[in-house]
Amino acid sequence: MIEKIEREQIVALMKREVVPAIGCTEPIAVALCTAKAAETLGCEPENIKVLLSANILKNAMGVGIPGTGMIGLPIAVALGALIGKSEYQLEVLKDATPEKVQEAKRMVDAQLIEIALKEGIEEKLYIEIICSAGTEKAKVIISGGHTNIVYVSKNEEVLKDVRTGGAAEQEGEGVELTLRKVFDFATTAPFEEISFILEAKRLNKNAAERSFEGNYGHELGRILRNSKSEKAVIGDNTFTHILSYTSAACDARMAGAMIPVMSNSGSGNQGIAATLPVVVYAEDNHKSEEEMARALIISHLTAIYIKQSLGRLSALCGCVVAATGSSCGITYLMGGDYEQVVFAVKNMIANLTGMICDGAKPSCALKLTSGVSTAVFSAILAMEKKCVSSLEGIIEDDVDLSIRNLTRIGSEAMNETDRMVLDIMTHKHCEC
Repeated sequence: MIEKIEREQIVALMKREVVPAIGCTEPIAVALCTAKAAETLGCEPENIKVLLSANILKNAMGVGIPGTGMIGLPIAVALGALIGKSEYQLEVLKDATPEKVQEAKRMVDAQLIEIALKEGIEEKLYIEIICSAGTEKAKVIISGGHTNIVYVSKNEEVLKDVRTGGAAEQEGEGVELTLRKVFDFATTAPFEEISFILEAKRLNKNAAERSFEGNYGHELGRILRNSKSEKAVIGDNTFTHILSYTSAACDARMAGAMIPVMSNSGSGNQGIAATLPVVVYAEDNHKSEEEMARALIISHLTAIYIKQSLGRLSALCGCVVAATGSSCGITYLMGGDYEQVVFAVKNMIANLTGMICDGAKPSCALKLTSGVSTAVFSAILAMEKKCVSSLEGIIEDDVDLSIRNLTRIGSEAMNETDRMVLDIMTHKHCEC
């Protein structure tokens, strides 16, 4: 059993990384940075300059902004300046009203907001906001984490500057994880220390069920749940329930519904994919609340572990990471031991490595569905003690080295892919 002091560190890590969020976390992080800059300025900005890393720009271009019925960064920035409260963190826009949305639209139409790519930076998660009014000016930088404010200044006075090492502190906080440690923590920690994770079930299941009642995005979740043709093809069973719940929550979130979800490592979609497959399997199979909580800890902590070496934003779709976590959680609920969880991880890495991230948008629901369907297949194979071997592809005997191979491909080898994806996205000839 893991010692109490280390368990406390892991719990603290999870409580930092598994948090509620409303809307896609990239434009919401930009809104948060804007809110902090406006607060620092002390009045409504007359001009707002927004400088972003390519990955932030990519993930914020095509996604709905909660409560607005609009897509993209300008409305998120305007609302952040007008009604955003930085203490709300990733729920920064939850006080939006129709009147304030109209006011924000006027700010956008008046072209008071300038958005550009920040040149010459290596950090993939970088947001710089400069708000000005008359002779007053405030500048805020978020870097390394969606809520990690590393710099604040007003006029010539620097109020905060922790840019050196600030991102690293957010990423790991000194907790060295392995898959073995993830499994041991999840299966042996006292239930009262880990029961907090059940809030992820409540939020993300609620998001899916509200989505079933609406018309969000491509409506994949609602179609999978209600379509007669779908049931004729793949039936009405735990597998289809997993697909419908996961995609429905994503449908609503990517469409900009004012519905909170529990995120993981700064991503609501990762939180959804790490939560709902596990919850649905547990409920359909009448597992106890404690069994569900332990499976959710395995799922979410596996995703956090993988993201520690992958980075918060990369060219690799986050559903690969989160679905790997949910495959581990489902394997545990099926009665799997550590060896079978290892098998599930290797099966996932052998299958989904290389799925590109082409920004946050409604079709993310399709990718999440691909990821979690693979999670189920991988768990089933693992329970039969079937596993992709070290003779195949990028898989190694050591599961942690296999994970490093996945994250090296996502964080290093796919950088040119990331540049090409952004170039395509910003030069499309769109008739819409």
